[in-house]
Amino acid sequence: MKKRVLWILLIVFFFILIIALGLSYFFYKIGPKEAAVAGNSYLEIKLEGQLEDYSPSIPFLEFFPETTVSLYDTWMNLRKAARDSRIKAVVIKFGMLEADWAKIEELRQSVLAFRESGKPVIAYFEESPEADKEYYLATACDRIVLHPLGWLGINGLAAYVPFFKGTLDRLGIKAEFEHIEEYKTAYNQFTESGFTPAHREMLLSIYEDIFNYYLKEIAAARHKTPEEMRQLIDKGYFKGREAVASGLVDELAYEDQLFQKSNLEKYRELTRITNEKYASVRPEGLGLNLGKKVALIFAGGTILSGSAEQVVLGSETFSRWLRAAVKDKSIEAIIVRVDSPGGSAVGSDIIWHELVKARAEKPVVISMSGLAGSGGYWLSLGGHRIIAQPQTLTGSIGVIAGKFSFAGLMEKLGLTADRLVIGKNADAFSPYRGFTPEERKILREEIGYIYEQFLERVATARNLPLEEVERLGRGRVWTGRQARDLKLVDDLGGLFQAMEAARELAGIPPETELRLVVWPVKRSLWDLILGRKTELVQARSTIELLSRARKTIEVFSRARVWALMPFWVY
Repeated sequence: MKKRVLWILLIVFFFILIIALGLSYFFYKIGPKEAAVAGNSYLEIKLEGQLEDYSPSIPFLEFFPETTVSLYDTWMNLRKAARDSRIKAVVIKFGMLEADWAKIEELRQSVLAFRESGKPVIAYFEESPEADKEYYLATACDRIVLHPLGWLGINGLAAYVPFFKGTLDRLGIKAEFEHIEEYKTAYNQFTESGFTPAHREMLLSIYEDIFNYYLKEIAAARHKTPEEMRQLIDKGYFKGREAVASGLVDELAYEDQLFQKSNLEKYRELTRITNEKYASVRPEGLGLNLGKKVALIFAGGTILSGSAEQVVLGSETFSRWLRAAVKDKSIEAIIVRVDSPGGSAVGSDIIWHELVKARAEKPVVISMSGLAGSGGYWLSLGGHRIIAQPQTLTGSIGVIAGKFSFAGLMEKLGLTADRLVIGKNADAFSPYRGFTPEERKILREEIGYIYEQFLERVATARNLPLEEVERLGRGRVWTGRQARDLKLVDDLGGLFQAMEAARELAGIPPETELRLVVWPVKRSLWDLILGRKTELVQARSTIELLSRARKTIEVFSRARVWALMPFWVY
């Protein structure tokens, strides 16, 4: 009997092994390969949907052509295309794009850098009723083309902020939050009926700074004065011929006429290769990403302590990546790309602590993307140098903590809950009741202490008097340009500037190429099947990507102190 069972187990084992080998071969054959690029091609970059800073390959979705191409991959594609003799031109086709201003700035700088190769870039719009960010990017191109029946809307910046206090009052739900200080408005939508003076002042300052920079840049690009461009923006909407007559676009054409009507007849027979396919072309074959290694670690999402990636940034996960980069003796410097509104104060401090240890071993440069506020700014203090885009939202040096009380709603619905508590404050964060005055006092003292630690870390890292940091803090958000002037960051720029800063700090000669080693590492479906726990975490994160709303609710239902951004500007 025992021998029979043993034989059955052996047969099952070999059966599984054969299936595993078969699957391995299958995934190897169908897995993504380097695309073939025709000798006379143009690169089409279609910008629509959510633009993420970086997207590791997503198991089960990586073989679908509609998978979003990240900002990083598009940035790298433009670098490759500039050197690739097979790529003769670039067409940027705009759709319904969701991206913050700093990411648009990163792409704009990349397009301007590509144009130094002498190859043309054409921006193409079909119809864009609200296209200020897209138009800002388009003005970096050689020509802007609009569909003959299309219309263009560039009408400035506007914001409507909904406030839910009245609704919550009617429902019997009370938002009970303590914050430091008056500009820390992360939960004002639930505690106020409208803008507080500080909230309005901060938002207006940010919007005006972004708009003024946008106005100056597009006016220069289209050979107009800021006053002339402002008049066009105030008009707002332009039909095709009006857009051409006003000088906002260069011509009207159908997509298949782009190289016929742009005085680029020699490019008429070019073969299209999409941004998605071109992303598979290895940069090493074009003389890029060779030479001295520099780690590029992406720190994106709401910060939590523990293990997590993609939707949220886990302090343990990030620390593992960082320690691997420090341990690797072939890596000369580290760039940390921050795109985070903050989150857990403890999680942010853990990452900051790891960065402080890392910078004792190697140069660490912080590159800020769209968001690097509150906890995102806290961890950034661990770098030797901080570089932000002019439109990055950063600062927000403040703390918030609290909960929602559903006691009133339960009473209205006739719901009751018996209380069983061992320990005077064991149910302090219970949603079944509000805070007592004593609990509010304890909470205020706790966030006050964390705020003091935040201020001290800023003062030390930025070499500023504590009184000055207190003036700049108070929960206030600044644009990258404002933050540079206030000495909260060092320089303005994107990944190009971060690479040069890393080169300088590491003493790497200007003529030496840099090889970016990226974390999180891209993983295939087969890595997931045969991988260890980290791949299983990746799979879980993939599922979390498809349920952002649920994840957000889970994150903010936890009792902890937050260093969190109050908003972001799209």
